[in-house]
Amino acid sequence: MSRVQLAIVGGGLVGASLALALQAGAKARGWKIVLIEPFAPGDAYQPSYDARSSALSYGSRQIFERLGLWPALAERAEAISQIQVSDQGRFGATRLSAADEGVPALGYVLENAWMGHCLWRALDPQVVEWRCPAEVVGMEALGDGYRLQLNDGASLDCDLAVLADGGRSGLREQLGIAVRHTPYEQCALIANITPAEAHAGQAFERFTEQGPLALLPLPDNRCALVWTRPPVDAERLQQLPEREFLGELQQAFGYRLGALRKVGARHVYPLALVEAAEQVRPHLVILGNAAHSLHPVAGQGFNLSLRDAQALAETLLESPAEPGDFASLQRYLQRQQQDQALTVGFSDRVTRLFGRGESLLVAGRTLGLLGLDLLPPAKRWFARQAMGLGTRSL
Repeated sequence: MSRVQLAIVGGGLVGASLALALQAGAKARGWKIVLIEPFAPGDAYQPSYDARSSALSYGSRQIFERLGLWPALAERAEAISQIQVSDQGRFGATRLSAADEGVPALGYVLENAWMGHCLWRALDPQVVEWRCPAEVVGMEALGDGYRLQLNDGASLDCDLAVLADGGRSGLREQLGIAVRHTPYEQCALIANITPAEAHAGQAFERFTEQGPLALLPLPDNRCALVWTRPPVDAERLQQLPEREFLGELQQAFGYRLGALRKVGARHVYPLALVEAAEQVRPHLVILGNAAHSLHPVAGQGFNLSLRDAQALAETLLESPAEPGDFASLQRYLQRQQQDQALTVGFSDRVTRLFGRGESLLVAGRTLGLLGLDLLPPAKRWFARQAMGLGTRSL
């Protein structure tokens, strides 16, 4: 039976980012890291019109710069130079710009496949071993770590197990870790769109009576659409012929980018705020969507998870103790508590304020959007939250 210092269950963007953040320090300490992932990463990046994407905050760029990965990521990153926030049919609006904030971009939009490709290529096989395709089907707590049972019958012991296997983590449930599940009674319709006019690095947050929609700039003059609707309506929109779908989207979004010409594959996901009641135990950390899964409208989910991963790596490498030491894991959680509370609260409040159509709330958010333009300190606070810098300085 083999034993390693760290076993990361889930080799997606969060798990791979943690492995990269630990890599140099782990090599110096002689630690071995195993990434266990059911879906094999591809050997080569394949562009796709329908590729899923994520919005990286400016703060996330800073993390990837420190890890030496940003030059590779930047090859396929679309910079967000401006964010326009508006309320359909009302005067309330505000604009956030990179120039006003003194940064090269408010954020960036990257295809998940490209991020994964860059992360996997950056991992040193002498330090990080892939078990892929493989799945952990059982976990047993030991006095000095965890024993992982894999679906091929193999076992692996580790000093520290990190669960980064997504918001529907079966292992989290198996370990008896409760979750706080707050449904938003909404679904997100995700698709890529091609507009007639150049997006010029602009991102749009548009609030309608049926729910908010976001259009984020992608390479090749595509835009990533996140359209929040009631579940039945989201399913209806998913099934509409392309021309009818684009017509309804055009009516909700307007003509800021001219006519909307093409839509790719449409996917619908139910939305909820999901928070694990425990994020650390002796020799165990819950990370990524398994720890907290947020509404996508504020674009904060992956960015928060990346900051968690960076903080966990720094805490482990600063500690003289072996990975899995409970005091070290508690220090990590204390370090991230304020960031998590602020980010989850910001995302949840934005969702509840802008996701409902009651007249008093509509009037309040209209005044709020106007107030952001009139009160520079409030606008800067909002911008810093969007850039992932709410608890840190530039």
